[in-house]
Amino acid sequence: MAMRPWTPFNELRRMQDTLAHFRRSFNPAPAGAPPPESWAIPLDVVQGEDAIVVHASLPGVNPEAISVAIDNDVLTIRGQTAEERERREGNFLMRERRAGRFHRALRLPDTLDTEKAQPRYDNGVLTIAFPKLPARRARQLKVQIGSPAETPAAAAAAGDEPA
Repeated sequence: MAMRPWTPFNELRRMQDTLAHFRRSFNPAPAGAPPPESWAIPLDVVQGEDAIVVHASLPGVNPEAISVAIDNDVLTIRGQTAEERERREGNFLMRERRAGRFHRALRLPDTLDTEKAQPRYDNGVLTIAFPKLPARRARQLKVQIGSPAETPAAAAAAGDEPA
């Protein structure tokens, strides 16, 4: 793997990007400012033997405000949270709860049966289980012992009939 030479300008640009990310994350808009246009939700994706399960953290979100769609093997979760109007009048010392629209898109592998996916919302967590297609599941292959000419597959490849 080739390493790029260190340059102070690239390092400065990387630090500026990192600071901008932290500024957006930890310095919310001042009181009275409109909520952010859109924000991404945190996801956990867990692979099991027979399924892949996606967990999306959506605490305090009304389940009716959540939309789940799959299009061309892309899972999209969208929604919106309402803002508490009575609390907007004071000056926030710290505000970490988000309000407004959110979305997250995730490309799914083609080994999943997206037709059988069932989203479930419980205690602030949206869970979507995608069963794996039987033909696409990982399988163990048995190691044959002997020379390649002795195996049925090798004989078939050579044009010989297995004995």
